[in-house]
Order: sequence, then C-alpha cells, then structure tokens
Amino acid sequence: MEYGTSRCDDGQGEPPVVPEQRRGVHGRMPLAVVVIDAEGRVTHWSSGARRLFGPTRQQAVGRLAVDLMPVSGALRGAEVRTDATGSPELDDSRLGTVYYPTAGRARMAEPGHGQVDVLWWAYPLVGPGPERLLVLAADTKGVGGDALGRDDRIGPGFALHTEFPGAERLAGRLPDILPNMGPATAGRIVAQVLELGYPVLEISHHERVPVTPDWGMPRYRERRARQEAIRRSAIAAGGAPVQAHAPERAPDPDDVDLEYAPDPDDVDPDDVDLEYAAVRERLEFLNEVSGRIGTSLDLARTIREVTSAAVPRFADFAGTHLRAQVLAGEGFPDGPPDVTTVWHRVWVEHNDEPGRWDDTVPVGESIAFPEHTPFFQCMVTGEPVLIPHISDEVGDRIAGQFEKRDLRPLINGRSILIVPLKARDVVLGFMVLLRRPGREPFDDMDRTTGAELAARAGLVLDNARMYTYQENVAETLQDSMLPQVTPRMAGCDTATRYLPGTRLGRVGGDWFDTIKLPGSRTALVVGDVMGHGLTSAAMMGQLRTAVQTMAALDLPPAQLLRNLDDLAQRLGEHYLATCLYAVYDPVSSELVVANAGHIPPVLVRAQDGRSELLNLPTGAPIGVGGVPFETVTVRVAPGDRLVLCTDGLVEVRGQDIGAGIAALCESAAHPAASMDDACDTIIRALAAASRDTDGRGGRKDDVALLMARLNGIPAEDVAQWRLALDPSEVGRARWLVRERLLRWGLPESVETAELLVSEAVTNAIRHAHTHHVRLRLVRTDALLCEVTDDDHELPALLSADRDAESGRGLRVISKLAREWGTSRTGRGKTVWFEQALAHPAEQASPHPAETPAHPADQTLAHPGERR
Repeated sequence: MEYGTSRCDDGQGEPPVVPEQRRGVHGRMPLAVVVIDAEGRVTHWSSGARRLFGPTRQQAVGRLAVDLMPVSGALRGAEVRTDATGSPELDDSRLGTVYYPTAGRARMAEPGHGQVDVLWWAYPLVGPGPERLLVLAADTKGVGGDALGRDDRIGPGFALHTEFPGAERLAGRLPDILPNMGPATAGRIVAQVLELGYPVLEISHHERVPVTPDWGMPRYRERRARQEAIRRSAIAAGGAPVQAHAPERAPDPDDVDLEYAPDPDDVDPDDVDLEYAAVRERLEFLNEVSGRIGTSLDLARTIREVTSAAVPRFADFAGTHLRAQVLAGEGFPDGPPDVTTVWHRVWVEHNDEPGRWDDTVPVGESIAFPEHTPFFQCMVTGEPVLIPHISDEVGDRIAGQFEKRDLRPLINGRSILIVPLKARDVVLGFMVLLRRPGREPFDDMDRTTGAELAARAGLVLDNARMYTYQENVAETLQDSMLPQVTPRMAGCDTATRYLPGTRLGRVGGDWFDTIKLPGSRTALVVGDVMGHGLTSAAMMGQLRTAVQTMAALDLPPAQLLRNLDDLAQRLGEHYLATCLYAVYDPVSSELVVANAGHIPPVLVRAQDGRSELLNLPTGAPIGVGGVPFETVTVRVAPGDRLVLCTDGLVEVRGQDIGAGIAALCESAAHPAASMDDACDTIIRALAAASRDTDGRGGRKDDVALLMARLNGIPAEDVAQWRLALDPSEVGRARWLVRERLLRWGLPESVETAELLVSEAVTNAIRHAHTHHVRLRLVRTDALLCEVTDDDHELPALLSADRDAESGRGLRVISKLAREWGTSRTGRGKTVWFEQALAHPAEQASPHPAETPAHPADQTLAHPGERR
C-alpha cells in the first residue's frame, strides 16, 4: 500500500530491478531525526542530524528548521528544484501544514565533500504536545553503496509495517529512532507513525525494504570490552581501589555514534539486539521499581518498598540506612554528614537463608560509619561507590574498621555498589547493594542504574519524610491543645478518648473539654472544626481557648455560643465548627445544654439502663452567623451517664448517620465496670459497625469522645444561709460555719474556714445594696465556700500597705485558699474559694450529735436552692 509520497520520478514507468541491485539495497542505516513545532522551530535534534546537516543540538534547538535542513516537500510551498545537472536539490521554504506523510530524495552541497544525496520521510503529528512534524533523513551512502546512485527510482516511501515478517519486532524497534523524550510523547509519536505508514525503501510497488536504525552499537561494546580487560588487569595487579567516579554514559538512542558506520554485512543483528536488550531491561527494571515504591507516605513502608525492590532482580543483598533526623521525622538534616553522624539501618533484604545476616547487620541498629570505608565515602561525597570485586585484602581492610563485628563473610568475594539517597543535594541515607560470587559483577551500567534507582527512591523518601515531619508537627500541636481532663470533678466523673483519623492528613479539629465553674458546676464541651490538617488544629486551639475564657465568665450556654459565633466570623470566613456546650449542676441535678449544629448527646439513665438521644434544637454551626441558639434544661439523677462525641464516631462513608447514632445509643447502654471500660466498649462497637462489607475500615475521620457520670452531691453535703446586710452577721456567719464543719467531722478545717468566710462576708455586706447576702458551703473532696451579693462590680486583688484600712480581704483569701475566684450572676456577683480538707469527706468520722442552733439562725435555706 502506498501512502502519498513526493518521491521524484522521471515518469517513464517502473524499470526492472536487477538482482545485483536488490542485494545491494538494505534498510539498516544511520538516521537523522528531527522534530519540529508549529512555528517551524526545532524541538528535538539527534546526533544523526548533526552528522548529516552540521549544526550541533545546542545550535539547532529553537531555530527555524528551514535554516538547518530545508527538506523539499515537507515545508510550505515546497517545490523540487533541480541544479545544473538536473538533480533535485533542497529548498529554503518555511514549514507548512502537512496533513499526510511525504517522502523524497534530494541533493545538497556539503563543504569539502561535494554533493550529498539524502533520503527523507516527513510525518505530520497531532496531540497535546508542541510536536507537529517528524522528519527522518539518511545519507544514501549508508543505505546501499552505489545502488541508489545508479537508479534514482529506488527511493523512500511508506507501507504498513504488518506487511513485513516480524511486524511486532519491527514496530518495537521504531521507538529507538526517536530522540530522548518522555515515554508518553514517544508513544504518541510512534502510534501516529505506525498509523500513517512505516518508512521503507521502495524498489517497486511490490518490493519494499523496511528501514531500521543502525546505531553502531558494536563500537560501544568493543570499548566496554577494553575497559573490562583493563579493570581485571588492575584487580590482578593488587585489587581495585575504593573510589567514586562518574560512570561512562551508556549509549543513548538520541546521541548515537555515527562515526563508526560498519558495513551492514559485518554487523551481527543479534549483537545489536543484545546491547539494546540490556538497556531496555534496565529501563524496564527502573519503571517497575518506580511503580512499586511510593505507594504510601508512611516512611517505614516506603523504606521497605525501596529496599525490597532491588532484590533479587538487581542485587542479592540490599540494606538501607537513614540519618537519625530523617527517621525521627525531625525535619531536614542540617549540614553534610561526618564521622559523628548516626545512621539507622532501617531495613535489610536478601535472598540468602532467613536470618543469615541478622547478627552481622541487624535491622534497627544505630551506627556511625568509620572514615576509611566505602560507606563513609558515599555519604560524604553523595556519589555512588562501585567495587566490582572485593578481594580478601580489600574486604579485610574494610572489615577492620568496624569493632565488635566481622563483615568479611558478607562482603569478601562479592561485588558491591553503594548509592546515596539524596533530596535537594542533601544525603538522607544510602543503600548498600551486593552481588554473590558467580553472578555478573556490578559494572558502569549497573552504577548508572543504581544511581537512578537511588535518585527515584530519594525523592519518594523525602516526600515520606516531609509528610511524617508535618504530621508530627500537627499531632504535637493538637496534643498540646487537647486538655488534660481531670477524671474527677465536683459531683461527676469523666473519661475521654481521642482517636486520630486514618485518612491522609489525619490531624483534625475535634476537641473536648471539662471546665470547672463556680458552685461546684462543671461545663462539658465537645466541638469539631470543619476540615483537617494544621489549619483546622490551629482553629480548634483558638475556639477552645475562647470557650474556656467565656466559661470562666459564667455565661449561660446559649449566650456563650452566640459570642463564639461572633468571634468566628471576626476571625475569618473559613472558621466553621460545630459545638455542644452543657453545664451540669450537681446540687440541683440539672443539665443545661445549648447546641451549635453538633450531634446531640446520649443520656443513659441509671435507674433502668435505658439510653436516649437528647432532643435538642440543632442550631447552626459556629461561624454561620445570624442564627439564634436555644438552651434546654434536662433533669438528671445521680448515676446517669452523659455521652458526647464528634461525628467521626458515628458517621461512616456510604452509610446513613442514623445507623451510627443508633449504634452509639445501643453501645452506651451496655453496663461497664468503669468509665474507661465504658468508653472502650463504645469505641469497639462503633469501629465494628463502621466496617465495610469487604472488611475494610470505613471510618476515616478523627474521633473525640467525652463521657461524664453525673453523681450529684447529696443534700446533707450542702448548707446555705441568708445573711442580713448588718455587720453583726459576720460573727453569725463564722458561728454557722464552725457548727457545720463540726457536724461534718472536719474540726481541723474550722479555724481557716472561719477566717476566710469572715473576710468574704465582710466585703459582701459592705458592697451589697438592697438584698441579703447568701453563704453556701459544699463538701466534696474539698470544702467550697460561696458568698453572693447583688453588687455587679467584681472585686480586684489590690496591694495594701501597713496602714491601709482595706484591701487585705482578698489577699488573705488568695494566700490561704487552694483556689479562689469571682464571677458575675444574673443578680450580682459571687466570690468563691476552695479549701483543702484535713480529713476528706469519705474518711470523716460519723457525724457527732448536732449542737444547739444559734438563736439567730432562723434563715436556713433548703439545700437544693440555687445561690
């Protein structure tokens, strides 16, 4: 089949081709390969093009093709002109748009060599790349001697490659003619060439010879053989020196040597195929390794993949060492390595019997390598080190540098190649590769292959290192922001769990908190910032701090969420989070809750073990703005459990969240010996529920879980009184405190409590306006005292000199109390303090008989009354 050609023909018909001429015509030839873009400029220029047309690659790339190789017929306005002898010559027209392949013969003048006959083939190209024209050209002298010169009607053409025997092999050799370019680009060009027609030498319409490139490979093989002979002579003379030097570059199909153009009858095609098979095998190995490594950003897994990829196809033993900073995820190493640098042997792979080298080179060992060893030379120079054969003398010298180990059985008689693992010109580690005696030793081509393997592995390891470092930073940040929750608060016990997500960038914005409030109350908080990573963790820290600050002001739950929403909008439009804020009062046995788009909590009743999802107004997430928040009050009983969590616990990709919430309610109702056991039961149950049908884990998000057992405070452990706005009530207050502490069996706490109550009540009576002052004592693990009045101005801790009449009350309280504080209430303020008990309540002696009440003690309030 003929594909349109512009081959010159005299129009006299097809002459007979004599056998002698046919035997002289062959398709193996040195080719010039040029790729041109849409603007007519050269993008690829092979060494064959330099030989044929003159300019070097550096001179040609980027220039107009017509200035370098004006091939007739392939360019705009192409007209075949003839010189004085009537022979066709090359023109100087610009590149044009060609929609079909063209071919032709031309003659050009070469300084010092006379005229040169040229065959050419031109292919139009399409695709996403800039390549628009592929031109192949060859000197007729490399084709068939004078055969073409005697008959101009033997010329270039196109045919289906399937017309020839060995079509697959022929198509497989076609990529070899292309300049050095990526596999995607080369594959696209080859596919178009095969579709448009394989280049052939056309003898007649029925007799064609396919063109195959001749790269002169025997010359390279002979040069390698001479080098190998020199190397073996050097070894025989005294052993190979330990050195790192740049390898001689293997033949590149884009930079072939055409000075050596052997007669085709002297070239063994099998030899050429063997050379190319070796190069192709190494490329296939590297491509295979590239596909096997880097499947994960987990540093340990990446190291195992890199090490295992080399055995057994490339080496019999491979060991990978990394710098300590890299393995620990501490960031990029500082400075070049030296004799003090500590390396960790992180993985070893070999095809010897299992455990053969466990004692000699154990995995996990930390070691600093001696200076006069090939290992040290590789890590300080950053270049591969090759010793084709380790003689006993060389092996003994290397092994002698190490104490408490004998490396000779591992290295003597073997071939060793040490390649650095680098990223951004910094050595992160190195890989030791060994081949057994009897296997072909490492050579220069292996050095190049090993260096390329190490380069690819270095990039993958650096990516894993950076991910590990960033993950460590994010986790450290998040851990520092998560609270150290006190397991026992006044009137309630708590337990928590936090589980990082399994997805990439698993650090998230989930948080929980328990905050101590005045009046023995506890604030329970759980929230979830939308998104993952450092940004979400930082947002979480800001919102958590804001919640703690506003909780200290004793704001009602709805007002607190309102203020938090305003803050998030001021911080930026990306601040979005859900939050649940609950306040538990163990004295009144009430739970006050407000919700901002979060999953409602689950309440497990102690009476019957029944669990229920609290019916709360959903509210809008924090940061949306313009949506009111509502407060709901829930009555609870001692022993009830409250479970708060983030959506990562109940939400599973591909499942309805209702199923997860139902599983949460069911697992929360299971009885447990302790709060920690109850949390673990919930985690296990929800983890099992999140499994996909194929057994894979379906939960990817992080999880925050907060459980509180609402124990309450018995009525007999609470006492409160109303005091008139009369200075004499200070003495009565001291008497009431003394009598109550004696009744509770706390005589050693009386004196300090009397003094502190006296100071607090005196200040309250002095600053109150129209209402009475309230005094309340609460006995838990500590003694809590609260004094409330109707003045809204909070007292401040002042410095008082020796003669001052005021300012000492709060200083005395600050000095003697374990904790103290002030807070605003709806009707004024409260000053509170905690006093450590000399005898904890659980160890107190039985209550003594009550002493007669003070005559003025007529205002004893009900223990359940709020302050």
